[in-house]
Amino acid sequence: MMTLYSGTTCPFSQRCRIVLYEKGMDFQITDVDLFNKPEDLAVMNPYNRVPVLVERDLVLYESNIINEYIDDRFPHPQLMPADPVMRARARLFLYRFENELFCHIDTLEKGNAKTVEKARQIIRDNLTVIAPVFTKQKYMLGEEFSMLDVAIAPLLWRLEHYGIELPRQAAPLAKYAERLFSRPAFIDAMTPSEKVMRK
Repeated sequence: MMTLYSGTTCPFSQRCRIVLYEKGMDFQITDVDLFNKPEDLAVMNPYNRVPVLVERDLVLYESNIINEYIDDRFPHPQLMPADPVMRARARLFLYRFENELFCHIDTLEKGNAKTVEKARQIIRDNLTVIAPVFTKQKYMLGEEFSMLDVAIAPLLWRLEHYGIELPRQAAPLAKYAERLFSRPAFIDAMTPSEKVMRK
């Protein structure tokens, strides 16, 4: 059985929980207190961070790597595109999400007023740029829910929590976010600490 070591408020862990619930398979989630990490976490992940996935002798860390492994191992429903070209595009998007959006999460959670405001601004601007996509399609890659939707959902859920207000022209993105939040797997994957992040 797979065991996911997951932070109860960690957006990267939330991604992995969403994928596990989307797949509807047997797994175990071990909650990790981010302020008092167990010693074996540093043994499993040299960066001493969650999420970490353990299956027999396999130990994986980094949410996108974990999620691709789960997707390969349990192909239904498939979350990464089957076509190599689309797959490569999807990976590029995931890479951009990390470098343009998720790299600011540490600042939002631990920065000073000035750096936090700058991080909010960058995320707000980057999200506003992608908003028009959702006037034409339901999800990031079209009509099908995919790994890209999984990857961005935890950030969209935390916008209010991080004090990020989207402008009116980002309305299609807000509607898209509601579609993600209403998925049963998204709801089931949430921890009590995450549930209270939004009114």
